[in-house]
Amino acid sequence: MTTPDLERAGLDRADRPSAGRSPTAYQFPQLTPPPAFSPELARQDFPILHRTVNGKPLVWLDNGATTQKPRQVIEAVAGFYGAGNSNIHRGAHTMAREATEAYEAGRAAVARFLGAASPDEIVFVRGTTEAINLVAQSWGRSHLGPGDDILVPVLEHHSNIVPWQLVAKETRARVVPVPLRPDGQIDFGAYADLLSMRTQLVVVSQASNVLGSVPPVKEMTALAHRYGARVLVDGAQAVAHFPVDVQDLDADFYAFSGHKLFAPTGIGALYAKPEVLESMAPWQGGGNMIESVGFDRTTYAPMPHRLEAGTGHISGVVGLLAALNWLTSFDRDAVAAYENGLLAYARTALATVPGLELLGSAPDRIAVLTFTLAGHDPAGIADWLDRDGIAIRAGHHCAQPALAHYGLDSAARASLALYNTSEEVDQLVASLGRLVQTA
Repeated sequence: MTTPDLERAGLDRADRPSAGRSPTAYQFPQLTPPPAFSPELARQDFPILHRTVNGKPLVWLDNGATTQKPRQVIEAVAGFYGAGNSNIHRGAHTMAREATEAYEAGRAAVARFLGAASPDEIVFVRGTTEAINLVAQSWGRSHLGPGDDILVPVLEHHSNIVPWQLVAKETRARVVPVPLRPDGQIDFGAYADLLSMRTQLVVVSQASNVLGSVPPVKEMTALAHRYGARVLVDGAQAVAHFPVDVQDLDADFYAFSGHKLFAPTGIGALYAKPEVLESMAPWQGGGNMIESVGFDRTTYAPMPHRLEAGTGHISGVVGLLAALNWLTSFDRDAVAAYENGLLAYARTALATVPGLELLGSAPDRIAVLTFTLAGHDPAGIADWLDRDGIAIRAGHHCAQPALAHYGLDSAARASLALYNTSEEVDQLVASLGRLVQTA
């Protein structure tokens, strides 16, 4: 590779091949993003935030659906395909070894990021949805039976509802909804009353994708464990906004998606306690998840590889590793404080728009702003804002029960990330103000 090729691949000068090494050898970069946090500094790393849409500077307020990717992630993925592409685990050659090392470095980084005790507690999946389905099919089929209860808050994303309905139908267990309070918080009293010795599993999002509510997951988990129930935490919306420690939460399962964490699509992770993992049978069969195969007997690989059939999303793991390196280079508490301040600013600013009503007012929340505007369909709101280069989401947000709690089947949603600014909030409010004036 030439020097410009290496720079595009994300290799620092110290990481480039020396004269004594093969010029084609690939060293996976140790990414070193800026050491301090400010939204302006963060924005410099996102090429897409500097484009225009409909002739206007892009204002990306659809982070709840997916976050944008910093150049460090883009370069890491391009660098892997340009200089390091190989399959993993089963090859004896140099590039296979390098790819395997990068893949397992990604697993170790996820373990550190989540506060897990070991990389062996991390299973790579396509995202939160696949992680939940994996638990439902592998753990649920063998641990749920007639009369067992699965407690599912009304707050949940469809991916944390439908898999449990499917496995409940198969095992004759019951999916029991946990109601919400008017402010969008889980009704903790009702939750405590619904727990019983029949409860085998509690599932809960650590942050709501439609209301922004952050439930008391640690307290809910402790109470569930008193009844011998396992707890699965959907961290898809949480991991980009505040630090997570699965050991402190005492979660039995924790799932997240990379693309909501500044990483590529198609990659995510499932954490599970070692004793829980060991109780899970393979969900899919194939290469990588076996030790030996014969027509008389097949033996399986140890965890976590037993649950990772086939070739994994290797470049996705490389991108996820780069994203984690980038995000954790910042003071996470400072990021959370900034986002909380921006959320407060946005709520105050949006309150000035006539006819606009925000959903949910839980005191502990992430920067999600779901709203209705009198006389305007959510899809029409999104279309209007798009003309001004402002990207939001409109629809049911894969959380129809949560919207039904407010008597709605659709709403508009602006979701903020660490690279958003008060100036962008002002542009949102100004555009909505113009929309109101057209009525």
